[in-house]
Amino acid sequence: MVLLLATVLVTGCSYFQKEEDYSDADAQELYEKAQKAMSKKRYEAAVEILRTLEAKYPYGIYAEQAQLDTIYAYYLSEQTGLALAAADRFIKLNPTHDSVDYAYYLKGLVSFEEDGSLFGRMMGQDDLSDRDASSIKNAMTAFEELYTRFPDSQYAAEAKKRAKYLRNALAKNEIAVARYYYSRAAYVAVVNRSKGVVENYSATPAVEQALALMVFSYANMGFAELSEDSRRVLELNFPESKYLGMEADKVKFSNTGFSTSDTSSAKEDDGWFSSIKNAFTKDEPKPDDAG
Repeated sequence: MVLLLATVLVTGCSYFQKEEDYSDADAQELYEKAQKAMSKKRYEAAVEILRTLEAKYPYGIYAEQAQLDTIYAYYLSEQTGLALAAADRFIKLNPTHDSVDYAYYLKGLVSFEEDGSLFGRMMGQDDLSDRDASSIKNAMTAFEELYTRFPDSQYAAEAKKRAKYLRNALAKNEIAVARYYYSRAAYVAVVNRSKGVVENYSATPAVEQALALMVFSYANMGFAELSEDSRRVLELNFPESKYLGMEADKVKFSNTGFSTSDTSSAKEDDGWFSSIKNAFTKDEPKPDDAG
């Protein structure tokens, strides 16, 4: 009886889950079926219908829209690899399409959420010195391309906001790693990381702390002139910085921050720090510890 019941159940399930026949459906009908599946959160079914639509009717507005909706369906079903591939494919095949900005936006969103745990750690919850932040960089690049190439896009403002957020997070990540190295007295590595923040993330609040780390690291290595140069740049760009009143032999960085309160005095607004004034021009020493 048990075997008979199991057979009946399997047969019944197979009957009700029988695949639909789309052989006689035109492009519009297929697209409407895909939209219906999406509305019911049946994303895998929607993708299959969209792929069928594109295969049967490879030209026209429905085929192009099917490609865009495929990206979105993969994104909603958290298939990030497939979503990124679909986005890149659409951008490559339709570089002048009216909705290519949307493809860039989806690509940024997918990369942005590719590793949520990574992004959480990036916001200061964990040490990232041994972690790969490539997905965050990819997201930032996609958003930057969007608002740069399509400044009038309806997604441009949001993309710019997200790119700024990601840029700040990446800079914060670099500072967290630099602080860790400072706590281990690996001062050459600190300088390298800090210079990277100054050069690559100049419009972020992290620059102030990067310059401070350079001041103290050079001082601890015995390079008084370089330390003083760094201090002058810090003072020129952040005249009210709390780090200007600190001495290298007293300040203590750790992988979680300063031993004292560590609230940056830098502003968060766009353009608050557009460039590094009086940038370094002197050759730097090259100790054996390259970091």
